[in-house]
Amino acid sequence: MKRTTANLLLLTAGAVWGMGFVAQATAMELVGPWTFIAAKFALAALSVLPFALAEGRRAAAALARQAWVAFVVIGLFLFLASITQQIGIVFTSVTNAGFLTGLYVVLTPILGFALMRARPHPIVWPAALAAFIGIVLLSGGSMTGINRGDVWMIVCAVFWAGQILLVGRYALSSGRPLALSCIQFAICAGCSALGAFLLEAPSLDAMAGAWLEIVYGGVFASGLAFTLQTIGQRYTTAAQAAIFLSSEALFAALFGVLLLGERIGPSGLFGCALIFAAMLAVELGPIWLRRSQPG
Repeated sequence: MKRTTANLLLLTAGAVWGMGFVAQATAMELVGPWTFIAAKFALAALSVLPFALAEGRRAAAALARQAWVAFVVIGLFLFLASITQQIGIVFTSVTNAGFLTGLYVVLTPILGFALMRARPHPIVWPAALAAFIGIVLLSGGSMTGINRGDVWMIVCAVFWAGQILLVGRYALSSGRPLALSCIQFAICAGCSALGAFLLEAPSLDAMAGAWLEIVYGGVFASGLAFTLQTIGQRYTTAAQAAIFLSSEALFAALFGVLLLGERIGPSGLFGCALIFAAMLAVELGPIWLRRSQPG
């Protein structure tokens, strides 16, 4: 797969996740965060399972023990990122949630360099900064104070950065992206279900009332989008993936306008332009720089 195609898959995942912010917010009116995460990731695991089994039958060899362990760890990072984000949405505004979740754009290349000594292309650093500024502007350009929901979102961004790095490392080396997706979904669902029974009172009636949000979150925002992420990251870098996935903030704003009647001011529109500029810089910048070099 060409890098351009891989990045397009990541952009599509960002669009699906952007729509997912609407589903996450409305679902909290009916079910708790642990129940919602458990239900949607259980559905996600079931939706990907047939494709993962077919992938396994085509594989030349069984999945190595090291890969199983890595997939479980990735699932734990997915669980920690998802539940901290969902809890944070309960206690903070959607504006603050989008802004603080977007911190993973900056944290991914920083953690990649600090933990894995992975040196990104120099253009990634200003592009990551531009995408981060774009998210700030898209969210209104200011913070009204850090509350406990904001703290949850900051922690969430750290776990998302870790999940992106691990997927980037093991999706290609294992050669089993669909198995990775299915296993991480199952781990996330299991951990969330345990928390739901311990901390909440799951109700079938409540879940039936939120069935549309659960189906979208499970089949599309999880099953489809995370699989696109897993496949796309096999052919691009983690730092570039973080920037393309950050387009979820842009699409969240777009769907907020279309479905919730929200409005984007001039600063938000400029933020959209910055995010697109960052993505174009990551995609085209290295090519232009290579062509401009003599010889």
